[in-house]
Amino acid sequence: MIRPPAPDQPKPRKPAIAFKPPSFTRERALLKSGVWPVAGCDEAGRGPLAGPVVAAAVILDPKRIPKGLDDSKRLTAARREELFEEICATASFAVAYASPARIDRDNILRASLWALARAVHALPEAPKHVFVDGRDRIDIGCGCEPVIGGDGLILSIAAASILAKVSRDRLMCRLAEDCPGYGFEVHKGYGVPQHLAALTELGPSVHHRRLFAPVAAARARHQDIALDAQLPRETAVVIEASA
Repeated sequence: MIRPPAPDQPKPRKPAIAFKPPSFTRERALLKSGVWPVAGCDEAGRGPLAGPVVAAAVILDPKRIPKGLDDSKRLTAARREELFEEICATASFAVAYASPARIDRDNILRASLWALARAVHALPEAPKHVFVDGRDRIDIGCGCEPVIGGDGLILSIAAASILAKVSRDRLMCRLAEDCPGYGFEVHKGYGVPQHLAALTELGPSVHHRRLFAPVAAARARHQDIALDAQLPRETAVVIEASA
């Protein structure tokens, strides 16, 4: 007996991953033990080929914590902008930048840690304890606790991640006006195909990180093109022989 083909069965949907939002638990525990102010800090922009690393430090007001704070990567651009304004209106904060030149000189990790420390030192009030996203401590002269994945666990770090991300995105849009053609306003300096194609065509700008491999390759390629253009063209030599 020939059985008719079974109707197409809908593919089961993958269950959505529920992320537990960050909390104020660790900050509140320190507050109750008499340790305050407590700051969270985070950076944005380690991976891009252009633009600075931007670090932010935030001391939240326990009585005026904006609702909906989360790891900046989990938020839409519009929601980040809204929370950015709320954080600035209710918390103590500071933002610091490590330029592409510093990144090339010190390497990306050291430049990031330098910017994080600068942001903490620039806070209106010196914190007694700092939570920093990642695995590295920063040199700030007070208690420092690195927390891997901290932007998804600790509210102060989440707030800092939003300030750092929005500040950097806004800056990259301004750099796009200064150096049109690279698409900074779209990809914010990350090495997406559009950006790599622009590097190939235009060569690096003053805002690129010169020692990052794709930028260094594009610079070498354009230097070779420039050298070729300067070389004298071969001329035909005619030798006349007498009969």
